[in-house]
Amino acid sequence: MTISTEHPQQADVSFDGGDLDCGNGLLLLIRKHIDPLERGGLLEIRSTESSVDEDLPAWCRMTKNELVSFIKQGKQRSFLVAKGALSERKSTVTAAPEMRAGVALVDVKPLLVFPPAAPAPAIRPLSVMGIGSWPRPRWMLQAVHEHMEGRLDEAAFQATADDAVRLAVSAQVRAGADVVSDGEQRRDSYSSFVASRLDNCQLIPLTDLLPLVDDPEEFERELRALDVPAGDVRHPALFGPLGRSRGIAVHEAEFVRTLTDRPVKVALPGPYLLTRTMWMECISDRAYADRESLAIDIVRVLREEIACLLAAGTALVQLDEPVLSEVVFSGPASQRSFMCGALSAKSDSPVELAFARDLVNAVTAGFPPERLALHMCRGNWTADESKALSGNYEPLVDILGQMKVGTLFLELCTPRAGEMEILTRLPDHLRIGIGACNQKHAHVESVDSIVAHVEQAIQLFGAERLLLTPDCGFATFADNPLNSERVAEAKLHALAQAAQILRERYRLG
Repeated sequence: MTISTEHPQQADVSFDGGDLDCGNGLLLLIRKHIDPLERGGLLEIRSTESSVDEDLPAWCRMTKNELVSFIKQGKQRSFLVAKGALSERKSTVTAAPEMRAGVALVDVKPLLVFPPAAPAPAIRPLSVMGIGSWPRPRWMLQAVHEHMEGRLDEAAFQATADDAVRLAVSAQVRAGADVVSDGEQRRDSYSSFVASRLDNCQLIPLTDLLPLVDDPEEFERELRALDVPAGDVRHPALFGPLGRSRGIAVHEAEFVRTLTDRPVKVALPGPYLLTRTMWMECISDRAYADRESLAIDIVRVLREEIACLLAAGTALVQLDEPVLSEVVFSGPASQRSFMCGALSAKSDSPVELAFARDLVNAVTAGFPPERLALHMCRGNWTADESKALSGNYEPLVDILGQMKVGTLFLELCTPRAGEMEILTRLPDHLRIGIGACNQKHAHVESVDSIVAHVEQAIQLFGAERLLLTPDCGFATFADNPLNSERVAEAKLHALAQAAQILRERYRLG
């Protein structure tokens, strides 16, 4: 780095951070501007905040972006940062067109008329399926990272992902799954991937959020427990009004349907999870007055997506809301739980649960409930059971029963979920996806043990209401699969064998 009266090269993009410091949104704005640049692209950051003098060079070292030069004239500071190393710079580097004005945002119109739902294969009782994610091949993980970093173009990424999806679907079919998914092969995680699909939203490394949480040391401990470099795990950040100018997961569903005639399930992050994840006062309040205003747009884009998924013949759309367990099991309101990435503040549990229920019901209103589901668990970011949340369904069962969906996929194999009997308070019209194997464990459950577990559920709810699944996905976070593809297939196969025994026992076709 050099300190001079003028920068040695002209920046490709510039922006003025004013008096923001690195713990109050400046890092998020830096990510917004630097991520669209090619490797070696130059970003000028102007600032009047003195603490940036030390914090920005430290951030550059941590993120491996080169601080090329620094100018200080009175209170005004100017930093020139290369994306990656300056030596990677090409002879001509241009910014993405939408960034030329610095902070230009995408203006997106909502989908005014929803397409009608297309027919889909029925899902029979005791059907076996995964929750969503499937372990990615190593080459697929590499493609995910290269695509996020701008080193793999969209066409090449999608072609690579198509190959990974073919393998994931084939494994599920071999295992005997009645309903299949694409294994979330195109996603970096079960929820944050939406930032790469929605307008005015962007993925940033979790390390950039350390200055924004109440207890950075505790948050760092949670990141270390993940056993994945924190810089590899990304979080959605919002820079303007949320828009959906392209599908979030419709392309996933359409491709899977070319591979199989079996019913297809697609998982989406739920509206409460997305609201808690995206609402960060240091940056979101530039676009929204409060999180309730943000939630309105989240509901809108999810409704648009569900309509398009159903029109594409998706048999089941699942909303993931693991953060519900964080609301009731994580202790004080200031305590953060990495399991859902929900960093924003929360109110008392009854208030939050009612807010979550209202958001889910606003998303699902008017859609056929038999094609909608909700999934929740207590954390799926580590195989260490002691680090995940624990508690039975007692504080959640009533609110779950008020969700306007047709199916609940619930974690029920781990002792952390408590007694199954509590769920008899659920309305009789709800199907229940029984967690019947533990995706965290490497050993494959015996068919007899699965049959015994599901028999207990049949005595409580009746066989016609039940579906069989693992407790959660096998690779919720792409870089941190909890099991291998071989083990995942074996566990699903054991579920399928148990389902066949029970269908014959209860004369279900």
